[in-house]
Amino acid sequence: MNRFWSVLFLLVPVLGIASVLMAMYGVAPLESAWLPKSLSQAGDTIDQLFNGIHLLAAFILAGTVFTIGWALWRFSDRGNSDAKALYITHNTKLEITWTVIPALILVFLAFFQMKSWAENKMNRPTVTVDGVSSFKPPMVMVKAKRFGWEFYYAGDDGIVETEDDIFVENLLVLPAGEEIVLQMESRDVIHSFYVPELRLKQDIVPGMTQFVWFNAREEKEIEIMCTELCGWGHYMMKADLNFVSRAEFDAWIADQKSAYSPEFKKAAEPTASLRTTNVLPSAELLGAAQTAVGIEN
Repeated sequence: MNRFWSVLFLLVPVLGIASVLMAMYGVAPLESAWLPKSLSQAGDTIDQLFNGIHLLAAFILAGTVFTIGWALWRFSDRGNSDAKALYITHNTKLEITWTVIPALILVFLAFFQMKSWAENKMNRPTVTVDGVSSFKPPMVMVKAKRFGWEFYYAGDDGIVETEDDIFVENLLVLPAGEEIVLQMESRDVIHSFYVPELRLKQDIVPGMTQFVWFNAREEKEIEIMCTELCGWGHYMMKADLNFVSRAEFDAWIADQKSAYSPEFKKAAEPTASLRTTNVLPSAELLGAAQTAVGIEN
């Protein structure tokens, strides 16, 4: 084989690895080709795990490719038609080596990812009341549906799924710098709640109640999207997520509550006159019907 092909074979993965590293560390012109900036500590932990695995994979790929490239270069055909390749059935030491090393790497990754898993899936924020610690209640209940998002904010009682909940559709406003807990449910099929900046992705399964939590460290407007194919309108199942200051959040909640004031509810109810006007007692209604068709008692 011409040595040109061995060099070309080596250049392809080298350029691929270089591109990934440039994107990972924000080197132009690939600075925007990687994940968006993380907005949470949990996201930073996931980035460390994600980038660490990529670096490990790049190292293994580089070692493998350089070994194969060296073999192509070293043992290429140089015009000696009498040369013969050695026939080797197996190499026990080599086989043990490439079995043990990947196994050790997988064990290492299993322990390395425990912090991230616990931070995102196990260590739910807690609150202490009168010396008793309990899980922090959800601030918002998220209802996924085809093809949109419903958000039910806990009212004055601090509990979701009660009469004083505040309903907002396709807009989630939350305070930055605080531990937030969301309750997730689906109205129809499986959906997936995905916020890239938080490194947060949670499947929402019908009939199940799930919880996610995070703490955004800065104010920003980002986007929620569904990443589970849920029907023809899956592509447009998005919502806005705005992280604001606590003062802005309180003011926004107060504005939303005005739409749910007792006066508004009372005005929306039908009046007594509307409920009773033109309603005949059953006996009178029967007599009128009989007269209309010419039936006499």
